Order: sequence, then structure tokens, then C-alpha cells
Amino acid sequence: MTIANYRLDESIARWRFQRGLVLFTLVAYVLALAGCATWQAPTELDYSELRARAITATVQKVHLRAAVLSTMDSQQIFGANINETGVQPVWIEVENPTSQTLWLLQAGTDPDYFSPLEVAWSFHTAFSGESNARIDEYFNARGFDNPIAPGATQAGIIFTNPHQQTRLLNVDLLGQRKLIPFTLFLPVPDDKPEKDVVHILQRIAITETVEYKKEDTFRSVLEQLPCCASDAEQKAAGDPLNVIMVGDFADIASAFVRRGYRQAALAFDNSQHVFGRPPDIVARKSGQGGVPANWLRMWIAPLRYQGLSVFVAQVGRPVGGRFAESESKELILHPNVDEVRNMLIQDLLYSGGLGKLGFVTGVGAVSPVQPRNSLDKAQYYTDGLRAVLFLVTRPVALSGVQILDWHPALKDLESAVTGAE
Repeated sequence: MTIANYRLDESIARWRFQRGLVLFTLVAYVLALAGCATWQAPTELDYSELRARAITATVQKVHLRAAVLSTMDSQQIFGANINETGVQPVWIEVENPTSQTLWLLQAGTDPDYFSPLEVAWSFHTAFSGESNARIDEYFNARGFDNPIAPGATQAGIIFTNPHQQTRLLNVDLLGQRKLIPFTLFLPVPDDKPEKDVVHILQRIAITETVEYKKEDTFRSVLEQLPCCASDAEQKAAGDPLNVIMVGDFADIASAFVRRGYRQAALAFDNSQHVFGRPPDIVARKSGQGGVPANWLRMWIAPLRYQGLSVFVAQVGRPVGGRFAESESKELILHPNVDEVRNMLIQDLLYSGGLGKLGFVTGVGAVSPVQPRNSLDKAQYYTDGLRAVLFLVTRPVALSGVQILDWHPALKDLESAVTGAE
């Protein structure tokens, strides 16, 4: 290679390096400018509209206001559409007229809640350190900040996982040796109203019911309820009615939400009819990764017990459980319906809202050798008992749950364990 050729190659390499450096600098500069232009802090903050449409409640003299943010609210308050990130922001205001300092427990509202900095991170951009820092500072300042001092009013945003149509909001305020619980039903502004919680409350209000005061009479009535659902034409039997729930709907819904159940009806749920109609509400508890869920179908019963609403329910899970392929119309009821009934009981024991537990007959015992047919080619077997769950306002300790001596099921189980030992 001649000296001239070597110098030519060296010049070409230097030119290529300089061109690459210029291009890299230009791209970084453009990205930095784009990052700076992505987010701007709102110049004016106005919570008056949220406060005006907020749902309010008062417990132990403490006042709570709460509202779910719409897309427009998110843009106005944060300068970004938080709702499209899979986060549901909820505005909360607490007035504390007491002499105690209170703490709002975010994990009681949503065990998987998002911190302000997590949400802020989703709006970060590359090569925009200063802008990203401003986003963090701004979002952090809008979050709900503990504690709530005596005589003070505290307001802010809690970033939660989405609820559709109606947000069932649990708020737990912790004081000195006391817990102040709230349960509110908040409309979700961006959702189209359908068969949601508000409709359930309306149906409860208009349902004609027979009131029962005496425990023995009420127990007898529960045993005489239908064993199972039917199809729409009442020609074929459906899944067993293996659970009864008694209590105010807010307490029942709160207990299930605290244990991870969410309203989620699928097409095949409506094939099950009780009292001449499909379920009034369907909830599911999904496994991790969106795998198929245990389901709960509930009907408002035409009876009340000591002023409390009564719900007849089916609890079930698909064949294969969490190993089933997907949540679709092909899912078939797992034949061991007692297993999932007992799982539900244990779930609600840990909800903090189960006050009393009993068992009654009424489903009818079915042997695994000769299972009973249900809809969609399903079959099941059972000990024939339905669990009766009395839900109350939380918190109730595990040791505080009263076991009713209605049926020897629990004693039989205890005897079997003792005998095995």
C-alpha cells in the first residue's frame, strides 16, 4: 500500500467517524427536544368539579370525599392521560375533626396500588433527565400524603388498578388503636353504564322480599331453596346453589374486593337462571398472569333476614383450574364443587368481613360415582351442603368469626381428622 492510499483510507475513516458523531449528536439533541416537549406541568389546578361530583361518607365523625378521574381530569391535573396506562387515579379528600392523627392505608384500597413515582416513570423520555425529574416531583406532590393531622383536611390522588363502570372503593383510616373503614361506590366517568353495581343497588331496593326474624325459620327457608339453577326455559338443571350470603351489599362487595374478586361476566354465565333471570352480578378472582379464574354468580333472593339482604350464589372453577387454556365459553365446571366452596370460605375468613359461618342442606348429596349433570356438558358431585356466610363491616379478626351449630359438617370434619391421627 502506498503512502497516498494509506492517507486516503485514513481520511475516509476519519470522515465516516465524524459523520457518525454528528448524526449521533443530532439524534440525541432531537430526542432531548422531543422529551422536553412531551410533558408540561399544568398552569392551573382546579379540583372544584371533582369535589362537586364526589361521593361522600361520614364514619366516626370523619368525612370522606372521593371521585374517579376521567381522561379529561387526568389531562387537566397531570398534563397527561394516566387512564390509558392501565392505572385508575382516584381523588380522595379526608376531613379529620378528631383529636387523633390518622393514616390512610393505600394497601387497603388496592393491594397492588401504584406509587406516584411508578406512574410518573411511564411518562419519562430518553435523554431528558431534567424534564423527568420535574415529572417525578410533580406527580409525587399530587399523590395522597400521610398523615392526616388532627383538625386537618388532606387531599390527593391514589393510583389504583382499574374497575369498570363502578369503582368499589375501600378506604381504611388507621388511628390510635382504632380503624375507621369506608366503602363507597364511585361512578367511572369514561365507562358506558351497563349492568353494574348501581343497577344491583336499585334491584335490591325494588325487590319484594319476605322478612324473617327467627334464626330457625330462616335456616329452614334456606334449606328449601332450589338445589341448583336451570336453563332459560327451565328444562335442564344448572350448577348447584352452594353458597348463601347475608349482609349489606356494601359489606359483601367490600369483602370480595379485598380478596381480589372483580366484576367480570362472560357470555356463558347468563345461561344459568335462578328466580327466572340470569345472575344479578358475576365476579371472578383471576390467578396471576390472567389465567382462568374462580367465578361467583349471585342472585338477589326475595327474602331478608333481620333487615339484611340475602344472596343466593354459585361458586365454581373450570376443569383444569389455573392450568385451563383460557377464559372462554368452552370452560366447563370442575366436578368437585365442594373444593371451590371451601376455598371461598377460607378467602372470606381473611377478608376481615366474615362475621358468622354456618352450613345448611338443600343442594342434595351427589356421589362421585354417579355425578349430577349440569349445563354445557358439565357434571359435578357434592356433599349436598351450602355454606351460609354472614358478612359485616370490617374489621373482624379470625378468632372473632362465629361458627353456627346448624349442621354437624364441621364436627364431622374435626372427628375425621381426630380419627386419622
